[in-house]
Amino acid sequence: MSKKMTIDGNTAAAHIAYAFSDVAAIYPITPSSTMAEVADEWVSAGRKNIFGQEVKIAEMQSEGGAAGAVHGSLVAGALTTTFTASQGLLLMIPNMYKIAGELLPGVFHVTARSLAAHALSIFGDHSDVMSVRQTGFTMLSSSSVQEVMDLAAVAHLSSIKGSLPVLHFFDGFRTSHELQKIDTIDYEDLAKLVDMEAITRFRERALNPEHPHQKGTAQNPDIYFQGREAANEYYNKFPEIVQHYMDEIGNLTGRHYHLFDYVGAPDAERVIILMGSGAETVEETAEYLNKKGEKVGLLKVRLFRPFATEKFLEALPKTVKKVTVLDRTKEPGAIGDPLYTDVVSAFGENGKTIEVVGGRYGLGSKEFTPSMVKAVYDNMSVKAPKNHFTVGIVDDVTNSSLEIPEHIDAASEGTIRCKFYGLGSDGTVGANKNSIKIIGDHTDMYVQGYFAYDSKKSGGFTVSHLRFGKTPIKSTYLIDVADFIACHNPSYVTRYDVADGIKEGGVFLLNSPWTLEDMERELPAEMKRIIAKKKVRFYNIDAIEIAKKVGMGNRINTIMLSAFFKLAEVIPVDDAIKYMKAAAKKSYEKKGEAIVQNNYKAIDAGVDGLVQIKYPESWATTTEGAEPLSVTDDKYFNSFVKPILAQRGDKIPVSMMSKDGSVPTGTTKYEKRGIAVEIPEWNPDTCIQCNQCSLVCPHAAIRPVILTAEEAANMPETFKTAEAKGKEFAGMRFRMQVSPLDCTGCKNCADVCPSK
Repeated sequence: MSKKMTIDGNTAAAHIAYAFSDVAAIYPITPSSTMAEVADEWVSAGRKNIFGQEVKIAEMQSEGGAAGAVHGSLVAGALTTTFTASQGLLLMIPNMYKIAGELLPGVFHVTARSLAAHALSIFGDHSDVMSVRQTGFTMLSSSSVQEVMDLAAVAHLSSIKGSLPVLHFFDGFRTSHELQKIDTIDYEDLAKLVDMEAITRFRERALNPEHPHQKGTAQNPDIYFQGREAANEYYNKFPEIVQHYMDEIGNLTGRHYHLFDYVGAPDAERVIILMGSGAETVEETAEYLNKKGEKVGLLKVRLFRPFATEKFLEALPKTVKKVTVLDRTKEPGAIGDPLYTDVVSAFGENGKTIEVVGGRYGLGSKEFTPSMVKAVYDNMSVKAPKNHFTVGIVDDVTNSSLEIPEHIDAASEGTIRCKFYGLGSDGTVGANKNSIKIIGDHTDMYVQGYFAYDSKKSGGFTVSHLRFGKTPIKSTYLIDVADFIACHNPSYVTRYDVADGIKEGGVFLLNSPWTLEDMERELPAEMKRIIAKKKVRFYNIDAIEIAKKVGMGNRINTIMLSAFFKLAEVIPVDDAIKYMKAAAKKSYEKKGEAIVQNNYKAIDAGVDGLVQIKYPESWATTTEGAEPLSVTDDKYFNSFVKPILAQRGDKIPVSMMSKDGSVPTGTTKYEKRGIAVEIPEWNPDTCIQCNQCSLVCPHAAIRPVILTAEEAANMPETFKTAEAKGKEFAGMRFRMQVSPLDCTGCKNCADVCPSK
């Protein structure tokens, strides 16, 4: 029996990979690492695969080593898998040719990710998987967390029966890390679908000294070409095998898939073709547009290699006049990007006269929204559609980009959308994962959680995007219209547009020590205007002070989570509190009853500590408020770095970009984030001037200063100093200077200080 679970795409893939594998050869790389981590945890817990065995996990010293281990393991007759992405996948290419050439049934699960070109990006697109399409691996694409569960099973079953390796890929971060409530597939049911005779044949042809044969020979020009063609029949049969197992999974789960799946108007004239998570956004938008009288559709590509042209043509409506093929990769210098050229060839070889244009979207996890999808459909409506376009950026150099003339909200009616601005390591993301699971596990609602990070990790900027609804959630893009917004760090109000996108009458929750009088001074004028004009219900909570009082230190996440449940009204608050306390007891009872009780107090305090801010009507037109700090007149910083730091980098046009990726140095000194909620105070009376605090500070926010007698004579009265120690500093003054805007509040200085 299957059961519903709230998990991410990585865990869904690992669930299936573990079921079918004797061996997993791993080397972690973002964003695929979770697959290997959970598989390793399952081995430690004694979990058995469908063959009644624990999987042999072998962590290698590089991705090349992992691929070599996969190859060797498969040659020895063990069903083997691995998990990788990006440059890691490229390092596997030599072994991938061997695995495919020797007709070995292995499965690679890939969280499709950008490649380092002009710059490194750890985020998602199809650059890596498109770079291995020539290896002979078959390629299967999943668009959502549920599809990862289902199509991963198709990948393993098809690989075993078809005796070909499969690269099963899904979008890095967008699908790999997105939390959804899905139906899992039980191992008992999966075991019934396996072709055991095919496994027996695979094991029988393993290298074995008891019945030796040789692989990996060298061939001369007289026979190598023929050898490359000898396996054609395996590829010719493979689409049929994949469809067979798609049908089997459909019979088992009720979720039916095809090599190419069409959705939209049955008489559509304009169709978008793509694969990956973008298909969810296009499907949502097509439904929205068709309700308004348009005739548009979407063709989802599932099996990319081998490309089954006949099935592709059958899947398209006969009424189609124009198609747009969207690629999530860039192949510089090519006549077109990979999927586009395949589609053009498919039409050309079969005498179809349908007009085809191609476009690029979503590189490096660039947002792909319904408004952009509509622009793509609109482009097909004009007499001469723009070809080889980009969407989602402003290209003012080669003018490839489509304009986005209007914003549309295509989300399903009744979807509740919530955004949380947090600080890396403050527990915000973990708390929101808990809230997703609480609502997913205790209601019949569909849930989605996606977590956007900057590259600083601990101490960095995080935004959690949570959606809840009565219908499946296909919004694979960041929330741009929110019912609820919470800002967990008060310094963010002058650095980011935290209230941007809040709905009329929405709820805004701020964690700060401020009263209404303080907010008149501390909040920017633009933020006040948004709150007042949209009649936002504005609440404040001093979670930092509450956390100290209830024994939680600086961990505000539990307090903010219970405040969210009180205000958002997704589920009854009493139920939410009950579920939170049950989760806290389960998590912390081994650490002692005192820890459990502290968490209980924090949960209750989050509900009780809310204060509604009764702001004046004058906020709607005010021009007074806090101004963002201006730290330099450096042109590069102000025109390029500053918008990026303010989360407005999406609006930077192509003309402002470095063509080769080079940038000036030394701009970090201007960042001045001011994120610390507590700042160290130097005590000149106890300081022994050892300078260890300055040495240990990871952000150089504490620096020792020596003042000459002349400088000391002119210092302000409030400027604390101490007599400088050491003969060479006789007559001078010493000061340890703290920079509040550079400090992150890590407390390393306080920990290392010998005089405390």
